[in-house]
Amino acid sequence: MFYLIQLLNAVQYGLLLFLLSSGLTLIFGIMGVINLAHGSFYMVGAYLAFWLVKLSGSLWLAVPIAVLIAFGVGLLLETAIFSRLYKRDHLYQVLLTFGLILILEELRSIAFGDDVHGVAVPELLNFSIPLTETLSYPVYRLFVTGVCLVIAGAMYWVIHKTRIGMMIRAGNSNREMAASLGINMPLLFAWVFAFGVALAALAGAIASPISSVFPGMGHHILILCFVVVVIGGIGSINGAMIASLAIGLADTLGKVIAAEYSAIAVYLVMALILLWRPQGIANKA
Repeated sequence: MFYLIQLLNAVQYGLLLFLLSSGLTLIFGIMGVINLAHGSFYMVGAYLAFWLVKLSGSLWLAVPIAVLIAFGVGLLLETAIFSRLYKRDHLYQVLLTFGLILILEELRSIAFGDDVHGVAVPELLNFSIPLTETLSYPVYRLFVTGVCLVIAGAMYWVIHKTRIGMMIRAGNSNREMAASLGINMPLLFAWVFAFGVALAALAGAIASPISSVFPGMGHHILILCFVVVVIGGIGSINGAMIASLAIGLADTLGKVIAAEYSAIAVYLVMALILLWRPQGIANKA
């Protein structure tokens, strides 16, 4: 039963990684932008949730408002800054997004200080399901898993079954050809970037009652997101889902089975997968 609990934790963690990495892989795959600040948007979502819960007293209100704010910030950043980088060398993108990390961290420090903050679990979900006489599983973690699955299903439907999804897939496959066929690529870029930022903020907001809210919380998660994007295949949502679950399992179970070697478990999985498929799980050779 203990390992069942750890398996549930691994799936929940993997699905949170999917929310983050799916936005990153779309931005990287369609726009060709290396966004090192993606983890900072996760932090922004968590701090917005913390602040809005203090104002409203309700996580149910805080999460959607935080996502809307993040979406607006994403549109503003893409229009004002990122749109100028599409034809630049990747070095410019790395330097600018690294600078954005420093700016967001400083703004966070000014607004909220450098202390660790907690966000209360909503009263409706603040209980656990008993599994044995001594073990139980928090309902809020199951709720987070359910939210991630619903969003993953909605993303799959939008990308594979709708017109906007067809444009996203066309832009991911060949941007120049998609533009020549009449797709408004600047508008598509703006919406995809804002959507990616909103997904990162959503992940941070719903994870805040589980992981707390603290300075630099986006740094470690950013590395894992890039690992997911690389082994899943750049631009592939399906690959991001498979890779996120694999990394979630490796990270969580690695800490349980061999805690002293858990730090290398994720990178060992990445190395094995890339030896097998250097182009990523979902991309063709």
